[in-house]
Amino acid sequence: MTAELNPLPRLAQVSFRITGQSAAAAAAALGLGALPGANRFERGDRLAVLWIGPDELLAVSSVRDAAGIEAALRGAIPPGEGVAVDVSANRVGFELTGAGAREVLTTCCAIDLHPRVFGPGSCVSTLVARAPAIIFQTDERPAYRLLVRPSFAPYVTQWLVDGLAGAGQR
Repeated sequence: MTAELNPLPRLAQVSFRITGQSAAAAAAALGLGALPGANRFERGDRLAVLWIGPDELLAVSSVRDAAGIEAALRGAIPPGEGVAVDVSANRVGFELTGAGAREVLTTCCAIDLHPRVFGPGSCVSTLVARAPAIIFQTDERPAYRLLVRPSFAPYVTQWLVDGLAGAGQR
């Protein structure tokens, strides 16, 4: 089985928190029909919104600017009902793809990645090789995107590269 690890271009990332009454307006401002539920993400034309926790979401885009995302959310969320903050410098991204990608990830994270449990549209905050990370599966190949703090990126990259090499992959 083969797998491939590639860095993602700089990502626009906006963390936001909202009350339930503002969810529909925030989703519409981001071009989505609805915001994602627990451990899920929703994809729009130019961005994805990830469920990070019970009251936190993360808008991620490689083609849309963080200032534009933040402005759209601030325009949609009434004062006192939420907050949006550009956190683009907080995490860097990688994509792990191919038939062996799941096998490589299982060597360094405790999440059950079996397709019945974690498939396309799934999202989780967890530890990857003991480093805080967000993992979301974008398709059935499988393809996973990982977001990690820049200071942990070399460590996580080396761990994943070692996992690829150990499985006879690249």
